[in-house]
Amino acid sequence: MKIAGSVVLLTGASDGIGAACAGVLRERGAKLALTGRSQSKLAAVSNPGDLSIAADLTTPGCAEMLVRRTVEFFGRIDILINNAGWGIYWPVAASPEPETRRMFDVNFFAPLALIRAALPHMRAQRSGTIVNIGSIAGSVALPWIPLYSASKSALAMLTAGLRMELAGTGVHPMLVAPGYVLTDFQAHSAGIAPPERVVGDKRFAISPSACARDIVRGIEHGSRVVMSPRWGWLLVAMHRLAPRAVEHHLLRLQHSGGRLTNRVTGN
Repeated sequence: MKIAGSVVLLTGASDGIGAACAGVLRERGAKLALTGRSQSKLAAVSNPGDLSIAADLTTPGCAEMLVRRTVEFFGRIDILINNAGWGIYWPVAASPEPETRRMFDVNFFAPLALIRAALPHMRAQRSGTIVNIGSIAGSVALPWIPLYSASKSALAMLTAGLRMELAGTGVHPMLVAPGYVLTDFQAHSAGIAPPERVVGDKRFAISPSACARDIVRGIEHGSRVVMSPRWGWLLVAMHRLAPRAVEHHLLRLQHSGGRLTNRVTGN
């Protein structure tokens, strides 16, 4: 898909991968509708001509409002990037119900609502791209963040099913599965601290800018799935061929350290 001149609605745009995507898309000539919870952070990444909307995606009616305002401002919507996400590191048996439900609201139900709101416009113009930012954890369950893995797996299956549902309409769904990206994701999450080796080992980490370039390249090429970085495909393949061995290795990482603390509330 051609980026120049296209209208992009990007969630989670105030920092991390979202802010990096905004920069790369702007360089390619896209028109941007940016949303995030913090107006001040949005202002820091916005340029004149952008539509900047501070909003909580879990608020009823928020998705419809964001799509409506985007279309009113720019006249159309060409690309929807569901980037906003949140994680909890609680074990399944110990996860507080409110946090679990909010995570699924942010990671799955908010993207679903935005897709439903944007689709009538994309169908009418017989073109569009829906980008869902998932995670490699949606393909290979990580034992230190199992419920997050489940939410991203649900988003991956939604994307795959939607691709078949929209065949022949001109609307193209794309899944992005980032690996370890150097963002504030861990600092903003809740639950048991992740394993020390996972936090400290940056050998396989990539920058938000590198991930953003992979995302935009995938949009331009009409990719079905973008793995960022590409070595993630090797982990997925190994898990399919030797799941017991991969799970054993992940468990060793999990047991390398983890302090029971809620890093959001400080408790």
